[in-house]
Amino acid sequence: MSSIPPKVRIVEVGPRDGLQNEKAIVPTPVKIELIDRLSATGLQTIEATSFVSPKWVPQMADATDVYTAIQKKPGVRYPVLVPNLQGYERAREVGVEEIAVFTAASEAFNRKNINASIAESLERFTPVIERAKADRVAVRGYVSTVLGCPYQGEVPPADVVRVARALHAMGCYEISLGDTIGIGTPAKARAMLAAVAVEVPMSALAIHFHDTRGQALANILACLELGVGVIDSAVSGVGGCPYARGASGNVSSEDVVYMLHGMGIETGIDLDRLIETGRWLSAQLTRDNGSKVGKAAA
Repeated sequence: MSSIPPKVRIVEVGPRDGLQNEKAIVPTPVKIELIDRLSATGLQTIEATSFVSPKWVPQMADATDVYTAIQKKPGVRYPVLVPNLQGYERAREVGVEEIAVFTAASEAFNRKNINASIAESLERFTPVIERAKADRVAVRGYVSTVLGCPYQGEVPPADVVRVARALHAMGCYEISLGDTIGIGTPAKARAMLAAVAVEVPMSALAIHFHDTRGQALANILACLELGVGVIDSAVSGVGGCPYARGASGNVSSEDVVYMLHGMGIETGIDLDRLIETGRWLSAQLTRDNGSKVGKAAA
């Protein structure tokens, strides 16, 4: 039986997850204008930047400048990614009120990506989440490689469940389940979400699909039918996993919103404004628009 929610919240991850995987460094003023444009579309959550070491992610070296300069619209949340306590402290210095922490369901991916086991990555988050609780800062958790890993191949749903359950127990109000290499298909996506929802309430889950093999919208629909109400996406489909062959980026926000509106699902988003923002960003990056809806509306 289908239990598609009447309303869905889109978490726009383009400014962080999208731009950090662009080869060229995007100028700070472009990032600021992008977030301000997105704020005007009706989005409720826009992931702004990442307070990581500039040595490891030079694309996010301007995190303080970006977060300080964006026009924070009332009612809009601007979470940032933090990898450790040092990143958390930098974020709090500029008034960040929501953070995200990131791990993977694949041991092999975690080792390659952050040089730590899953257990070690969770240990690193413990002091961050404890501080966030004390400061009344909301924490979102990301679990990547939930449907497959470029190094180990298949990732058993039980591994995803274990990591998601741990993050929720630690205090993450929401867990985003990410097919970061875009390998999933609808039946596998649905089975993975159903397995996690046994241990973590559906109201605390979000989905995050990359469109490497053209399956993202189908995967999203399969998960919507189970009742998930939060979807991560990136304007004009920016981004992609640097470790995955042929990775084409995140599913585009415009395509997701077009589908949801066509199903009668509320998002609160002005699709025309979102399309215009995607076009503008594609021009700034001098690349093709990764949104099919954006191209069709041109």
